[in-house]
Amino acid sequence: MPDLSFVFAQSLSGLTAAMFLFLIASGLSLIFGVLRVLNFAHGTFYMLGAYSAYQIVQWLGTGPVTFWVAALGAATGVALLGGIVERFLFQRLYGKEELYQLLFTYALVLILSDVARIIWGTQQKSVGRPPGLTGAVSVFGATIPDYNLFIILLGPAIALGFWYVLQRTRIGRFIRAAALDRETLGALGVNVRALYTGVFMLASFLGGLGGALISPMRAIVPGMDTEVIVEAFVVVVIGGLGSFWGTFLGALIYGQVLSFGILFFPRFSIFSIFALMAAVLIVRPWGLLGRPLK
Repeated sequence: MPDLSFVFAQSLSGLTAAMFLFLIASGLSLIFGVLRVLNFAHGTFYMLGAYSAYQIVQWLGTGPVTFWVAALGAATGVALLGGIVERFLFQRLYGKEELYQLLFTYALVLILSDVARIIWGTQQKSVGRPPGLTGAVSVFGATIPDYNLFIILLGPAIALGFWYVLQRTRIGRFIRAAALDRETLGALGVNVRALYTGVFMLASFLGGLGGALISPMRAIVPGMDTEVIVEAFVVVVIGGLGSFWGTFLGALIYGQVLSFGILFFPRFSIFSIFALMAAVLIVRPWGLLGRPLK
């Protein structure tokens, strides 16, 4: 029987992983929910966010706010790149079959990955933890890094902010209306093309921010994008494509199943995740909190 403090620490570890996945998967789910595009390149925006944060830290050097400037700068840069990609490339995909979308976004993954290799090489990069979050605290006998606690608190804060914007603001009402009927929204005078670009930039920002924030915890290497996009797809499939709170729930489930799977069934931890996804697809093909596509 594992020690309770160890189980608690394992649960927090799964929660930390879940919050990172939520940041990335929420952008993926937002793009599908509003634009109806399966963006396989979303993981590449996450990778570019990590590389950009590393690059900005190299330019600015060490300082009390260097990491935070790098994280926000990297996420903003990725959002601008996302806006350009959506404006000049993705707008040609709307209304096309999913196969074309997947092939196009996969080609984008290959192109951007090669660009990253040319700029940063193939050696792994790393970013130090920000000053003030390099220590650890003891909670119920478990030692928890300060940075992990920050991520655990940041995830729900972003989720609540996201929910407020979508449910309580004018732009949020436009986004929800665009997800239901873009033609009617356009007929009412709303600039749907600009709205789509804004949504894509917001989703890219979340992906880039996730990559920047994970850079102090994981090595930055080529290929990290394909690994995370598979995890993000599993999260949105479990929670429900296009469902914001479904994505949050899916990320929580993924993090806990993976964390305790490693603890109790180390040889089958990944299997348990995909077995869960398969069970959800059989029982509710549209995800736990999603809705059937019409």
